Amino acid sequence: MSLFTNLLNLHSGSKPREDFFTEIVVYFLSLNNDILLSWLKHHSIISDDNYSSIKISTQQEHQALAIHSEDSRLDIVVELSTGLNTDVIFIESKIGSKDGNNALRKYADILSNLSNVRHQTLIYITRDYDPKEEIKKYCLDLSPKVSFVQLRWYQFYSFLKERAFDILAQEILVFMRNNRMSQNNQFSSVDLLTMVNFNKTLNLMELTLNDEVKKEFKQAFEGVNKSEVDSFYQWKSKNRYIIGTSLSSRKWDLWCGLGYFNLNPSNLTDYPYLGIFLQVSPNFGERPKIIKSMQKVINDKPNIWIPANLTILPAWSAIFYQKSLQEFLSEKDHVSAIKLFFQESIKELKTVQEQYFDFPWKGVSIETTTEADQEEELDILSTSIGAV
Repeated sequence: MSLFTNLLNLHSGSKPREDFFTEIVVYFLSLNNDILLSWLKHHSIISDDNYSSIKISTQQEHQALAIHSEDSRLDIVVELSTGLNTDVIFIESKIGSKDGNNALRKYADILSNLSNVRHQTLIYITRDYDPKEEIKKYCLDLSPKVSFVQLRWYQFYSFLKERAFDILAQEILVFMRNNRMSQNNQFSSVDLLTMVNFNKTLNLMELTLNDEVKKEFKQAFEGVNKSEVDSFYQWKSKNRYIIGTSLSSRKWDLWCGLGYFNLNPSNLTDYPYLGIFLQVSPNFGERPKIIKSMQKVINDKPNIWIPANLTILPAWSAIFYQKSLQEFLSEKDHVSAIKLFFQESIKELKTVQEQYFDFPWKGVSIETTTEADQEEELDILSTSIGAV
């Protein structure tokens, strides 16, 4: 395990992996301006390196334009000056999550509105494949236009690997490998095994979440068939395969989910987790009461329930009842053992509801959640599950 992974694991609650990595990389590039310029030239983002001033910063705030509803905070800003001309580059970095709330459009607008700038460039660099052709067209239609460049972190990994001559660079490479940021465009033996066994794995998970378990889940919390989550979307975007239902009159302010988590771990030796969670949104009117009840659950059952981000400040917050998949591998019948645990999980959350929450939870007739709805949710479920 890398030094940076160890430091990140010291962080309590949900782990700010993207911000953490951004700070590391920017610090390294601030010490190695030659590597920064070489990387930009390598991708034809700049044509020369005749700059007298090079500035790179993180979390730079920009006041909202008239067409925006809120201020923006940029992951990385690079300012390059020759003395006569200035080039500005915004870099939006993603590891597990994706662009939400049209952030890239806002960043492009800000770049286009900067004064006394020769070249404006917006870089979107991700670990996973996330094409943004519509953003590229949007940037070209602006006046002045903005150059949009889409990159993947494995490209940076390959570039840095050829220039990693010090300890800091080596540690960055290790962290990137641990977080699957070194993957290239070739199928590995693990990928091939995944392809061959995908249907079998899916069928086994569906067997454990079959009609019998679903029926108990519905009877316990109501509305699972009326406000059901998209399990495949959850797998793709949140690294979990779950069934779930809203427990509030406005969908997903308060909800619970049952199934498999941490399906895309940063380390191939990590195991997925199974169990149930209860989650509350940052804007729910009953949030203070929910958080207070959650804290009581954790205080009374610290060895059973696990907290995630139970803060007073607005945030997605949750409690989990879970076990590692590894604990079931010694069982003769994995499916039966997991089904029994899911049924146990349902009963445990129902018991917690009756003992700690002094108002009823009501499932209501609402439409199935959309991808846009789920994008609003922070990644505390995927990050917190894998951390415990």
